[in-house]
Amino acid sequence: MERNTVWRYAGAAFVAAALVFATQAQAASWPEKPVRVIVPFGVGGGTDIQGRLLADNLQRITGQRFLIDNRSGAGGLIGAELAVNSPADGHTLLFTTATLAINTTLYSKTLKFNTRTDLVPSTLVSNTPNVLCVHPSVPAKSVKDLLALAKKNPGKLINGVNVPGSTSHLAAEMLAQLAGLDTLIVPFTGGGPSMTGLMTGEIDMLFATGPVAAAAPKTGRVRCLAVTTAKKNRSFPDLPPINTFVPGLEIGNWYAMFFPKGTPSEIVNRLSAIIKQALDDEKIRGFYAREGLEPVGSSPAELREQFEKDIEKYAKVIKTRNIPLR
Repeated sequence: MERNTVWRYAGAAFVAAALVFATQAQAASWPEKPVRVIVPFGVGGGTDIQGRLLADNLQRITGQRFLIDNRSGAGGLIGAELAVNSPADGHTLLFTTATLAINTTLYSKTLKFNTRTDLVPSTLVSNTPNVLCVHPSVPAKSVKDLLALAKKNPGKLINGVNVPGSTSHLAAEMLAQLAGLDTLIVPFTGGGPSMTGLMTGEIDMLFATGPVAAAAPKTGRVRCLAVTTAKKNRSFPDLPPINTFVPGLEIGNWYAMFFPKGTPSEIVNRLSAIIKQALDDEKIRGFYAREGLEPVGSSPAELREQFEKDIEKYAKVIKTRNIPLR
């Protein structure tokens, strides 16, 4: 081999090694400035509540601020698109829910980015059930009562949902389909606004996320009837699974963090590790236990697997229910 060729190979190897070292060093020092955490739903919902609690803990761990930026609209896709179009330097991330998997199909006609390739999964943060709640003025003390009431008054009960394409929305659609009900489904801009609508009597019923549902009964303006998980939930021990009354109605919700495409894998993995550390905090574990949340802290690969599986699952529900694509 000629000397020039040897030097070229050696030079290329040196450059590659230098790039690897630089990337690793960047990840080790990440974050180097405040991190923007885009929450694509309104203030006061399950994602917002968790995001703010985690942000405080992440700041203690890293020494940098994690700033919550609520950007609601289009079922969470306005905030997601904002994340997609942000610099891939690790200082913007998206904290979203299983809604993203649903909207991959629901908004397939107008979606301006590819959910599978334009966002990089980092970690599943937590899981939670949806909780069927009603306004106290609704004369139903159980799911059985509610089903009977809805069947006697077709088209009269207003079922609010967090946002179009949320697990709250699909739970409402599945209830109508599986129980043979005719209810008016009304979307809001997030879990907080929809719960406000329920407490004020603007709507009659709501499949609320765990964190929102856990706090609501304390106000005396909400009655919770059931959870949407297959079995009883430890945070709602007095509530039966709704599939006891409506077989096949099982739906949950996960919360997860994604980065824009192109974010170095070392940073993606580092966030996953830091989230696991944050979830071990006694204050956060106590909060999660009270609020119907199960801490997870997955690897990026585990989040990707869950995401792909749910895209397929919810696509079938949308097709069966004939939910119009947007």
